This record gives sequence, C-alpha cells and structure tokens, in this order.
Amino acid sequence: MRYIGNYPRKAKYCMAYSATIVSLVIFLSCSDESRQIRYAMRLAGDNKSELKAVLRHYSTEDKDPEKLKAAKYLIANMPAHYSYADTAMVNKYYVTALPILKSGKSAGWQRDTLRQISERDFPDLRRNIVSDVRVMTADYLIYSIDHAFEQWRTRPWAKHLTYGEFRDWLLPYKVAELQAFDAWRDTLSACFSDSLSHTPAGDDRCRTIYGALDIVRNEMVSKLNPYIAWTTASGHPLLSAETMSHTTYGSCADYVTLGTAVFRSLGLPVAIDAVPLWGRNHEGHTWYSLLSDNGIQMPSQNDITVPAGWGFYPYQRFPKIFRSTFAINRDVLRYRRNAGYVYPFDICKEDITDSYYRTSDISIPLKDGAHPKDKYAYIATLTNNGGPQWFVLDFGRIRQGKAHFRRMGRELLYIALGYDGRSLHPISEPFILKRDGCVEYVPFDDSVKRSIDVRRKYYESYNVVDQRRKILGAVIQCADNPDFANAVTLHLIDTTAIPDRIPLDCSKPHRYWRYLAADGTYGSIAELAFFDESGERLVGTPAACTSASQDAIARAYDNDWLSNFETDNPDGNWIGMDMGRNVSVASVRIIPRSDDNDVCPGNEYELLYFDGDKWKSCGYRKADDNMLHYDNIPRQCLLWLRNHTRGWAERPFLIDGNGDIIWW
Repeated sequence: MRYIGNYPRKAKYCMAYSATIVSLVIFLSCSDESRQIRYAMRLAGDNKSELKAVLRHYSTEDKDPEKLKAAKYLIANMPAHYSYADTAMVNKYYVTALPILKSGKSAGWQRDTLRQISERDFPDLRRNIVSDVRVMTADYLIYSIDHAFEQWRTRPWAKHLTYGEFRDWLLPYKVAELQAFDAWRDTLSACFSDSLSHTPAGDDRCRTIYGALDIVRNEMVSKLNPYIAWTTASGHPLLSAETMSHTTYGSCADYVTLGTAVFRSLGLPVAIDAVPLWGRNHEGHTWYSLLSDNGIQMPSQNDITVPAGWGFYPYQRFPKIFRSTFAINRDVLRYRRNAGYVYPFDICKEDITDSYYRTSDISIPLKDGAHPKDKYAYIATLTNNGGPQWFVLDFGRIRQGKAHFRRMGRELLYIALGYDGRSLHPISEPFILKRDGCVEYVPFDDSVKRSIDVRRKYYESYNVVDQRRKILGAVIQCADNPDFANAVTLHLIDTTAIPDRIPLDCSKPHRYWRYLAADGTYGSIAELAFFDESGERLVGTPAACTSASQDAIARAYDNDWLSNFETDNPDGNWIGMDMGRNVSVASVRIIPRSDDNDVCPGNEYELLYFDGDKWKSCGYRKADDNMLHYDNIPRQCLLWLRNHTRGWAERPFLIDGNGDIIWW
C-alpha cells in the first residue's frame, strides 16, 4: 500500500541541499542561537565572510541592538532556506519571462509558453539548489533588514507592533523559497502604493493595518486583473521582483505569495497559511492572514481577490493548518534526528490549527498485532489518488501502547500509521474525531453481511443540496398547443431522490411536453430527456419560456451534467420539446443541477472496502440506473465507490444501522 503526503512540490532538493538538512538536524536540534550561528557560518563555507560582515556592521557601524538581534535571528535560521545556486541562469530565465508577461496575450498563452521554455531551455534549474547561507551577500541582508526596520518604525499602521510580531510578520528577507535576492521591497512597494500615497492624510484607514492593506489589495487587483490557473502546470516559479510585479496568471498560492511580499514591503504584517489537504477533498489550499491592530489574526480565505476577515469557510473541515515561518521548527528537527523512518515534513512550518478551530489532543490505542519499529506514529486521512490513499498529515509519539497526536481538527476521519521496518502501515483502526472531541472507532466486521444501495460517490455539499432542491414542486406536463393552454399534469416532483427515469401514464399521445419549474427556482436543471415505451430517446425541437436564451436551452440537452438550464427570472420558467407530432412519452429523465457525482447510467463503477489493513474490491459494475445495489457487504467497514469512466471526486463513507450513508 502506498501512502502520500505533503512532499515538497515546488522544487526537487539537490543532493547538496539534502545533505545540508541532514547535518542541520544533527547539529541544531538542541542548540541555542549562538551555536546555530556558528553552524551557519561553517555551512556557509567560503561565503561566511558575507555573514560575518553583517554582524560586524550592526556591531560597529550601525549600533542598533534590535537590528543586531534581527541579523542573528536570520542567520541562525538561514540554513533551512534555499535558493538557486546558478543565479546567472535563473536571472536569464526571468529576463526571458518578463516580455512574455508584458505581451498582452492571454494568460493561458503566457502560461503554456513559459512552461515550454522552462522544459526546453532551463530543464536543470531546479536541480541545483543550495542553502541560503552559501549565496547570501552582506549588502543584500543589510538592505533587507534596514528596509524592514524602516517600515516598522515609520509606518503609522506598524509602529505599535512588538519586536516579536515584527520579527515573524515583517522581517524575513524572503516570503517563499527560491525567491530572488533582489530589491523586492522597493520594487513592489513602488508598484502598488499609488492608492495608499494618494489617500488623504485624514482618512483613518491609513492608520490601521486592515484599512491600509485593503487599499493596497484593491490596487493590486485593479492593476493585475488576476487570472487563477487552477490545475495546468506552469514553468519555473516567477519569483523575481520584476516578474512578480507583472503576475498575470497563477495559482492561489502564487497570488498569496505575491500579496504577502507586497504587503510586507509596505510594513503590513501578513503571514502565509495553508491546509495540506481539505478534510473532505483531495487538494490543499493557501491563503494570507493579517495581524490586525487589536492583535487578532484575520484570514483572507483565498488569494488577493478576497479581503481578509470576510468569513472563513464555515462549511469546511480542516485536519491541519500550517503557517510558513522563517524560524526552524525545533520539534520537527528533533523528529528528523530521532525517527527511524523520516517523513519529509517541512521544518519551517508551524502548526496553528488551534488558532482557527477547536482541536483535540488524542490518544489512540494500537490495534492488536501492531508492533511498529519506531517510537513515532503518523496520523493520516483519506484522499483520492487514483483510488483511496492515506495522506500523512503529522507525526506523534507512541507511548504505553497508544499513539498520541496534538491539535487535530474535529469531525474528521483519521487513521494512525506506524513504521514496520519497510514502510508505513495502519497501527490503529480508522476513527472519527467527533465534533465534541470524542473518538469513535470504525472496526472492520465481516461476521455478518448486508445489502446496500448507493446513489453517489461524493458527499453533498450545502450548495449541491440547495441546487438539487430546486426540482421540488416542478411538474411534467403535456399539451396539444405550444403555449400549453389546458396542459395535462402527469407528475409532481416531491422528492430529490428521483429515479433515473420517472414513469409517466398518459391516456393519449401529445405533441408538446415540458418540465415546468416551481416559482423561485430560476428553472434550474442540468438535463432533460423523454423516452418512449421501448426506452428509445424521443427527439424533437427544443422549446422553452420566453426568458430562456438559446444557449440555456441547449445546455438542457447537451448530455453534460455540469452545464445547466437556467434563466434570469425566478418564476414562470419551463423547458421542453416540440415533438413535431403526437407521441406517447413513457418516461422522463430529469437531472437536477448538482456536482455530477451521482451514479450515472452507463458508467463503470467499483466498490471498495477497507479490511483494516488494505482496500479490497467488490468487483466492477456498469450502472443501469442512477442507483447501485450491492449484496454481501461486510456489516461494518469503510467503503469507497470509484467511477472508472469519468470524474475524480470520491470520498469514503459508512452505512449506519438504519442503512443511511454517512460521508467522510
């Protein structure tokens, strides 16, 4: 069984940098700052003179004790951060990229062009990575420290910050690994401070962190018109000041990195937070969080297109939330030093889950027969990676027959894994950490078999439920005239659990047939189809209410369950078919607007169950209806429905004592 987790994705570590981390673990796990600085100097090799020059500068020329303290902090933690070793090559890449970003062509064209250039002309760029201590210059570090202190001490919205807040939220000389050592603070603050500098002095917004930040954020959105590229890979990251200031496309993480750099360049305290994996999804997410004037941390929810503090995912579940830090996480270093199996947890991340949500410290009994070869355990949750996979979130300790984990998000499904000398394997039963902090285990029990019916492969979000309910109150009608005067009502939809084909009983054929939506629903449906007695689909000329556009009408018949018929008017909407002649309709298919994760007739499915150690298959089956029926399923177990025809959204589920499906 293969386990996946939060491996570094932006760059493959070169052998030299990997060796740096190993030696860092050995040296720094229990060291004070002076020893950490000595280690950084030794690791810097021929470049240690640059680091010494910084300390000498703040000891003799600029005798500012806080700046000297800041320099020591940065140097002590610098070995954990990395940059391109070949600065000439990466600068050549940025020079190549800049005219493409300024071309005015579509964001998609720019993304694809830079990907091709990256693969063709700069294939080895990411393979040559070194610790920052080997490439840092004294001039750059002094510039960065002086600029950060100037913003902290002069900006009206920053002067109240404590030194500790300044150190964590403003001081670092970079906001992302591989970021160029250039004048990003000057460049970005000059690019995006017009609105702030022209705001009247009496405007109170300029005296608050939130107000000043939102002025800058709005200017960034106006100038950049961000294009969020969700999935398709781009080229090497654009992390020079010039390319960042012309960011025309990117992921949420790219725009969060840019926003953080811009905000910090202006003395606005911002940090980057992320969830490695949503509680019930197969992806992670990144956002920025600001430290407000009253000391409250205000997350943005998304990238720079969204203001901070406007509510933060009230319906989502978070197993873990981590903050990117400049400081080295000593707990992770100790883990790397002592673990028999070393998982690549990021040593510059801080677990801040409990600052967002209620969490629990939990102790999970090891299952019978579990004898891990290490004192560390790993907590994981399920994701879809070509099927169900356990995704490692964090580590804990094994003591007295239990695995102990801290700050775990609630109302989620987990499992504890341990190292058996070769790989990670389950050492506990799957369990649910409930909303009240209680733990509910999911033991495997196949002593009794049961039958189950499955209609979906993914949980219904609040939005899906709301959209599906729009079919309630709708009716199916037929008539002998196009305006449906004296229409015959054949069926009233009073449940969202409708069959794939709703049977109709009409005494005589009719030419005109329609779906008449209930008022207030905007007519929303995804698909509509009529069938005769033999099951053949009846085809005529699509027709609809006058408020419906031709595009909207076409979407009701395009066989795409993610495109929808809908109008701009809430009431009086209908969509139907002029058959051209009188016909008898035996059944009608109505697909409500949703996320297209219902069981789809004609698609091939596979039901899997977890036996406590591995996932096992109940076999493949092509769906004949919008519901799958299975016999001889273990009475108690985790289940997973795969669609091998299309789609990717799948989640585990349980069947409770009443036969109802509970999604996780």
